[in-house]
Amino acid sequence: MPPVRDHIPVVVQGRGRRARRAGLVGVLWATAELTVTVGVVVLLLVVHQVWWTNRQAAAAAQEQVRALERAWGDDPPPPSPSSDSAPAPAPAPASASPSVSSSVSPSGGPAAVPSSSPPPPAGPAGARERAYAVLRIPRLGLVVPVAQGIDKRAVLDKGYVGQYPGTAGPGERGNFALAGHRNTHGEPFRYVNRLRAGDELIVDMRGRRYTYVVGKVLSETTERDTGVIAPVPRSVVKPEHGYSEPGAYITLTTCTPEYSSKYRLVVWGTLRN
Repeated sequence: MPPVRDHIPVVVQGRGRRARRAGLVGVLWATAELTVTVGVVVLLLVVHQVWWTNRQAAAAAQEQVRALERAWGDDPPPPSPSSDSAPAPAPAPASASPSVSSSVSPSGGPAAVPSSSPPPPAGPAGARERAYAVLRIPRLGLVVPVAQGIDKRAVLDKGYVGQYPGTAGPGERGNFALAGHRNTHGEPFRYVNRLRAGDELIVDMRGRRYTYVVGKVLSETTERDTGVIAPVPRSVVKPEHGYSEPGAYITLTTCTPEYSSKYRLVVWGTLRN
């Protein structure tokens, strides 16, 4: 009878190592697939936000400009103010609430503070959030509709420029103050940092054109610097920037630096006589 030999489970141990190795490879492969999938989804979201919504908003805003110009062409323009008189008040739509001036919060929404300035003249019913004017900046090749209010969804995300509630209308004494996106959603104010003293800011309404001339630029201030949109605009954060005498002003505000809402960039202009 042959001797009985001990069974050495070499083969079993080898299979166990291979099985564990295969399991580890499977986990790593699944993790890699999940990482790639998440990366693709994030990339698609970024493309949608930065590129697609931007194109949609810009296209819709340009269509709104054309619609305004067609409507203005259908009706005879009202009499223009005489050259030796003060500019006639512009029929800007009514603000949503009693007299307020607003800054833009870090999230881009309005943060209202009390103001003594009168509300803009009442406009047609439902005109709040409807474009009523066109802003043209020749230096930037910009043509964009202007609506009342700075609500993100109702105004700014449409690619429009929004008028701060409670600020003066186009051509009026006081401060015609506007806000616009610098990035995404049409980004109408993306290049306002390129504006220089003497550049024109043109505001068209039915039968009227108001031309402002850029005078000063505040490259950076906080989002709560409400002085920049005051009737006589002057920064309360950097008091050396702004104006000291009443007049007819325009103010453009947007976020800075690009792709951030940490600070605000401000451009001021005065009405050309």
